[in-house]
Amino acid sequence: MPKIIVEVMPKADLLDPAGKAVNNALHRNGHNEIANVRIGKRIELHFDRAVTEADVAAAQKIGEEFLSNAVIEDVVSVTIEN
Repeated sequence: MPKIIVEVMPKADLLDPAGKAVNNALHRNGHNEIANVRIGKRIELHFDRAVTEADVAAAQKIGEEFLSNAVIEDVVSVTIEN
């Protein structure tokens, strides 16, 4: 079943408290080589037909207007996965 994947991440200049908590936990467990963790969202839009370029454009718009909070998040990618 084809799907469009929309990935949303916190804006780069904003704090990511969940990412910071995970980063701290990783450091406590000896993974000091990890410099930073950012946590975002992956949204899957499933289709029962072939995905078109118009669908991808619509998914980009949906991501920006509905699936993310434009004040604190960016849509970082919209891709097709079969």
